[in-house]
Amino acid sequence: MTPQAFIAKWGPGGPAYDLNEEQGAQSHFIDLCDLLGVPRPGSEPGYLFEQGGRLAGQASGYADVYKRGAFAWENKAPGKNLDAALRQLLGYTLALDNPPLLVVCDRLNIRIHTQFNGHPSERHDIALADLEQHDKRELLKRVWTAPESFRPRTTNRDITEEAARSFATLAERLRQRGNGPDAVAHFLTQCLFCCFAEDVGLLPGKLFDRLINAKTMAPERLGQNLGNLFGAMKDGGLFGVDDVPWFNGGLFQTIAVPVLDAMDVTELRNAAAKNWSAIDVSIFGTLFERGLDPGKRSQLGAHYTDPATIERIIDPVIRRPLLREWASVKDQMAALLKKSKKAGDKAWREALALHVGFLQRLAAYRVLDPACGSGNFLYLALKCLKDVEHLVNTEAEALGLDRQVELATGPANVLGIELNEYAAELARVTVWIGELQWRLDHGYPFKTNPVLEPLDHIENRDALLAWKPVRAEPLSVRAEPSDPLYPFGAEPCVPLYPFRLSLSKPCGRVALKDAAAAAPSPFTYFMRCKVRILNAARRRGRPGFGLRPGRASGSAAVRREPPPVHTPPTPLPRAASPSPPPPPAPVFAPSAPRDVSAVPGDRSAVVSWREGSHGGGAGAP
Repeated sequence: MTPQAFIAKWGPGGPAYDLNEEQGAQSHFIDLCDLLGVPRPGSEPGYLFEQGGRLAGQASGYADVYKRGAFAWENKAPGKNLDAALRQLLGYTLALDNPPLLVVCDRLNIRIHTQFNGHPSERHDIALADLEQHDKRELLKRVWTAPESFRPRTTNRDITEEAARSFATLAERLRQRGNGPDAVAHFLTQCLFCCFAEDVGLLPGKLFDRLINAKTMAPERLGQNLGNLFGAMKDGGLFGVDDVPWFNGGLFQTIAVPVLDAMDVTELRNAAAKNWSAIDVSIFGTLFERGLDPGKRSQLGAHYTDPATIERIIDPVIRRPLLREWASVKDQMAALLKKSKKAGDKAWREALALHVGFLQRLAAYRVLDPACGSGNFLYLALKCLKDVEHLVNTEAEALGLDRQVELATGPANVLGIELNEYAAELARVTVWIGELQWRLDHGYPFKTNPVLEPLDHIENRDALLAWKPVRAEPLSVRAEPSDPLYPFGAEPCVPLYPFRLSLSKPCGRVALKDAAAAAPSPFTYFMRCKVRILNAARRRGRPGFGLRPGRASGSAAVRREPPPVHTPPTPLPRAASPSPPPPPAPVFAPSAPRDVSAVPGDRSAVVSWREGSHGGGAGAP
């Protein structure tokens, strides 16, 4: 088929133009394959029409065309909403093994969206009339023959680092003119969230961009209008003729816009011009903390913990135990659904109850980082929980159940404590942006009324807790008596990276590998890692090796002195009871009184941990 014949058939007034979506989808795609000289669907494994998936709360749906490792394609009738078609494809991506290209088409326009991990999404548009051009046909042909050639050169990390540098420059200018560092950091945190909200469509009509790029507006008037915009975002309502959603969350509770000059406005425009929807949230908090906190400005180009290192904690502690638990639940569901004759019968309802019960388990799951910094660990932990939930929903649908309309996991799953006020506020913004970005990437709608959930459980305070003597058990190591197991209530939390293990050291790698193989619970895993790293270090004559020096916000510290020999304490007598009392919760407690203040700069104390009271087995690790 020639380009002219294809355009004449499928263009306005052509014989195929008035076909509806179902009538025209496959015939249009076959003609397009013939035009480009590429194989038709069905000519090779993994390349077919109507590969199935489901959307939230809906019946089964299909990507119109799917080619494994290359693309998923959705055809619509002329004039249909292609943005809605893209969201539909995003809902299928997990079931389709996350193809790198998502293509939506209404026969008059073809849009190619890139979806490469770690890179910003880019869009390539080809109109029907463009198919007469050889270079446009070659661009479209690469969707079949070379999908990897669409990978963007810029990475999400590059964009994040550039944005952080722009905001650091602006922060320095504002501080040099006498503005307080707290007020500057809070104002710029509000601005960077506006940049992200605008690029993901939460602010209508490029509102923030139009405001800061108004050429005739004086800097002083811009400052007033920024304050008015923040006020509209706080409560929701009109800003000019634009209806601004209610954001809440506490970010816009305090509004104090510093006086801006022309150079400040120029720097703000440069920062806002970045693609904020592609910000790498896993490093966002650290980089912006270094730019906004004057005490950390010199660290802006320094090394930071990469997501792969954080995953070495998250994967064995959160992801793998939950997936093992889900595998068991899924087997029970599959057995029940084999007995089910129709949707709604007893076996089907029991299977649905198991599915909903596991989602409730995820909703009640809590991850605590008692020295959370700017929130990188918390974000990756939340992302892990949301990925698990997405997988659970997808596999439940494959068994024949309906997906739950609203997500069970969210910012309430993560708890944090941080002493540095700049970092604590950025940790909240990191979690907010990470939640919104995940919804966008997986085709879920944003929450509204409000858009942001309050994050009072990420606290700006000291994580060191007052402690008093309680029952202790024989297994002892030297560490701070401040590990907050229950700072937010009686329910135990999974402490995320609470001991700041140095994973790059040889004995740390061995200890982690050995502990992960035998640990029956996340808490046991952490404690075995800690004890074995200490023991391995001491055998090498380096008693402090394996743990980073602590700080007042809660990370562990170890004294560099030979470990003392401890005598197991005598068990305390128990009162007679008609039924055995429940086992005590795991505790850190001093096995002997000690005057910590007598050693300047040292907060270490002898603590004990009893394995078995938190899901672990008996015996020392």
